[in-house]
Amino acid sequence: MRPRRGTAATRLLLAAALALVLGAVLLFVLPENDDRGRNDGVCAPRTVASWAAEDALTAEFARYGDDAARTDDWTGGDGTHSVRLPDGRLLWLFSDTYLGHVYGPPNPVGESHAWRDPATPLVRNSAVLMRDGRLETTLPAPLFPDPAPDQWRWPVAARVEPRSPGSAERVVRVALWVRTAGQSPWIYGVPTATEVATLSLPELRLESVVEVLDQRSVPDPSRRVLFGTTLVEEDGWTYVFGGDDGRAVSRGASHAYVARVVEGGLADPAAWEYWDGSAWQTRARPRPVLGDGHRTGVGSAFSVVRDDGRYVLFTMAAGVEGLTTVASYWSCSPAGPWHGPGKEFAPALPHGGTGAYNPQAHPELSDDGRLVLSYDVNLLEPSGAAVPLSRNVSLYRPRFVTVRLGSGR
Repeated sequence: MRPRRGTAATRLLLAAALALVLGAVLLFVLPENDDRGRNDGVCAPRTVASWAAEDALTAEFARYGDDAARTDDWTGGDGTHSVRLPDGRLLWLFSDTYLGHVYGPPNPVGESHAWRDPATPLVRNSAVLMRDGRLETTLPAPLFPDPAPDQWRWPVAARVEPRSPGSAERVVRVALWVRTAGQSPWIYGVPTATEVATLSLPELRLESVVEVLDQRSVPDPSRRVLFGTTLVEEDGWTYVFGGDDGRAVSRGASHAYVARVVEGGLADPAAWEYWDGSAWQTRARPRPVLGDGHRTGVGSAFSVVRDDGRYVLFTMAAGVEGLTTVASYWSCSPAGPWHGPGKEFAPALPHGGTGAYNPQAHPELSDDGRLVLSYDVNLLEPSGAAVPLSRNVSLYRPRFVTVRLGSGR
């Protein structure tokens, strides 16, 4: 027998049906990942609107690298990062670097490329100073000595900050990745630790190196997180991004992580707070803020900028385009949720058999709405890289593009 209209049973059924409908409506209209406000004009999507080659800056590194006036200066390197110093100079930091003399062209096999002696030693890091857009000098290399046999330091992001919170004295702080020699697939070293170096100003003398996060206790090297690939400053905090090496073991992409440090505290391990998935915690196991390991994610080196109230991340694309195409993601918060990938672009590569990696933003060179990005170039087959890299010096130098950001997905 059907209940009569207006009975308690009928009202209960109507209430239940209404709750289901309202739930469906809310699921439909709330933005992805419950990111409220992403389309309200305050925190809308931010992605690449256009890009173009920045030939003048690329040519400046070629000019400096080919200059044969000195035999102890930079002729090529990767891991390109930069920081503006208080006196206006720009400090460029590199990981693996060739010094020495550049010859030619032609080279010994008749190719129309400048070349370096194949016996030229490789140092694990270097620093070059630029003034008014012109590269001037290479600091004694390596700037950061090896911490132990079969270990080395790669400098990543840097910033000028107070020596300690509230101090009037300023120093340069440089994040360092410590890697240890290993077997395949760790041909570029096993992730070991994150350190922070302090350089004096204006002399740029190395004062100290402190270990911030030791990862040797993490048994799976592909899950170890190294911080410092990029730094973003906001409201008295420095947000420090990092990544794991998932891509090294043939995963589609690595994961991104983030920590934060109060201004002036980068060299104090106790000041670091890590995003654990729900809150900022000291001594916490960091949790990923971006990456599913396949379709979305980052290379182990990527860059983040803050633009028009939003965070924009640049990385090599996941999957088969991972060494040719730069992808972008955006978020309203350093801890996410991150959205994307957005519009991608493929920067110029010199010829077949090369790949691009390590896209890095250089806000100190950006103006008029243009953001300068560098990317590194190397051969895709590292086993035979030594001779070809010496035979064509242009393969192991940064190249540059300018990017304009805009709204859109």
